[in-house]
Amino acid sequence: MAEVELRHLRYFVTIAEEQSLTRAAARLHIAQPPLSAQLRKLETELGTNLVHRTARGAQLTEAGKVLLEEARRILHEVEQAGRMTREVGSGLVGRLALGFIPSASNAVLPPMLRRFKAEYPDVTLHLQEMRPDEIVDRLHDRRIDAGLFYLPFEDPALHVRPVAEESLLLALPATHRLADRERVRLDEVSDEPFILPARHGSMPGLYAIVVEACERAGFTPRVVQRDVWLMQTIVGLVAGGMGVAVVPASMRSLQRAGAVFLTLSDVGERAQTAISWRRGSTPPVLRSFLDIVTGSSSGVGPDE
Repeated sequence: MAEVELRHLRYFVTIAEEQSLTRAAARLHIAQPPLSAQLRKLETELGTNLVHRTARGAQLTEAGKVLLEEARRILHEVEQAGRMTREVGSGLVGRLALGFIPSASNAVLPPMLRRFKAEYPDVTLHLQEMRPDEIVDRLHDRRIDAGLFYLPFEDPALHVRPVAEESLLLALPATHRLADRERVRLDEVSDEPFILPARHGSMPGLYAIVVEACERAGFTPRVVQRDVWLMQTIVGLVAGGMGVAVVPASMRSLQRAGAVFLTLSDVGERAQTAISWRRGSTPPVLRSFLDIVTGSSSGVGPDE
């Protein structure tokens, strides 16, 4: 069957279903003589008669009955292959590996995942919680497709696009002298011991934002604990009376006993979460995810 064309199989199946070359030609929107010629060509290729022409119409031979079953199977598989190819090409199916910093799961990541799974239920998501520098390393090594982490960050080999931002709060021990306040200025705790988030290599991230906010308020934070990269751990240390901390507003949802969160009235800095992915060819599934996380068409072409 190496020389048999798919259109010949479609013609043959139509003839078998209509049991008439006249009705089959009408259904296929072609004239009957060309249809008869195509049937003869198929029979010549296979070296056997497939249809008996009778006064009652076109009846399948035993060989024709066998071909009908196989032709339907082949046409179905071709249709399935085409559908799957279109779905992969349009980002409807596939696999997406996403790295994210733990604090992204507090507010930023869940709504993204809900929307994506609702619109692309056949895409398999492989989620990995990791440090921001690990995210960048795995992007470069092609072990993940995209990553979520705090800005600032720049890398000429990666796209970096902000997807969410939130205000900063002051986390205090519940026993602190200011704990009963709703709002506070950052300089009111300038003499307090500070717990700072970690700075990961070339990724200043939230560390830089907190230090900048303190310096803008007129002081350099007195650090008692640094390089704590989990926001949950930072809040836990605050609850334990180790010091104060500036944290993203989403950390309020932790409701950690022993810690309170106050609005910072004089801090304009905001924690920005960004998504990053490799420059170059962007797989369709990733383009679909980017459309979701940016809230509109990403505008990312296949070669960006």
